[in-house]
Amino acid sequence: MYYYRRDLALIHDRGHGQHADRCAPGIAELLSPVRGGVVLELGCGSGALTRHLLAAGFRVIATDASPDMLALARASLGPDADLRRLTLPEDPLPAADAVVSVGHVISYLPSAAAIDRGLVAMAGALRPSGVLAIDVLDLAFGRIDPGRVSSGRVAQDWAVITQYSRPAPDRFVREATTFVADGSGAWRRDHERHENVLVDTSRIPPLLRDHGVDAVVGSAFGEAELPPGMVAVTGRKRPADRPEKDASPD
Repeated sequence: MYYYRRDLALIHDRGHGQHADRCAPGIAELLSPVRGGVVLELGCGSGALTRHLLAAGFRVIATDASPDMLALARASLGPDADLRRLTLPEDPLPAADAVVSVGHVISYLPSAAAIDRGLVAMAGALRPSGVLAIDVLDLAFGRIDPGRVSSGRVAQDWAVITQYSRPAPDRFVREATTFVADGSGAWRRDHERHENVLVDTSRIPPLLRDHGVDAVVGSAFGEAELPPGMVAVTGRKRPADRPEKDASPD
C-alpha cells in the first residue's frame, strides 16, 4: 500500500503546495551550477516544485511512489513532462546532475536503515560535481503541543481531519481522515495513516561523505526557513579528480 491515495492526493494538491512554493527559489539558486543538466526529483507529488524547476529552465525527471499523485502531476504539467513511478530505496535511480526532494519524502521510508540506503542511492545517482538538495525530519521534529493533537481543514468540495501522535522518540504519526465530494451529492470517506521516521541528521554528512558527497545540514533553502525539526541537507558530489582529503562543502 502506498501513501497519498486518490482523495488525500487531491487534497494535498489543492491545499498543501505552499512548502514547495517557499522552497523553490532557494533550491533553484542551489541548482544554478548545473543549469542545463538533468534534475532528478524524488517525491514530486502533484508537481508543485516541478513546475518551478521547469519554469526555471531545468530538465526534470519527476518521480513519486504514488500513481495517484503522478496522475495529478500529469494533468498539471502536460504530456511532455518526464514523470516516472519510483519507490525508494529499492528502485534504481537514473543518473542526474542534481537530486532534489521537498516534503520530507525520505522520512516516509520504514526505518533509519532504509533512509541510509536511500541517501546512499542519491549519492550514487549524482554525477561528478552534482548538487543535492533535500529535506528530512530530525529527532527534534514533532513535539506535540497541548491542544494540538488534531487539526482540520474544510474547503468547498473536500475536508480533512488529522490526528497527531509520537508513539516513539523516532516516530511521528499522522492519521488523516478525508471527505471528498463525489459529484452526485454524496461524500467519499477515506483514511490514511502516515508514519514518519525521525533520524539524527548530524549522521547524514559523514554518511554522504563516504559516498563522495560533501554535504551540510541547515535550517533553510535560501531564505525559506523550514519548520522546526525539519532540516535541509545540501551538498555537492566531488569531481572525479578531486581527492576526499581536499574536499570541503561549497
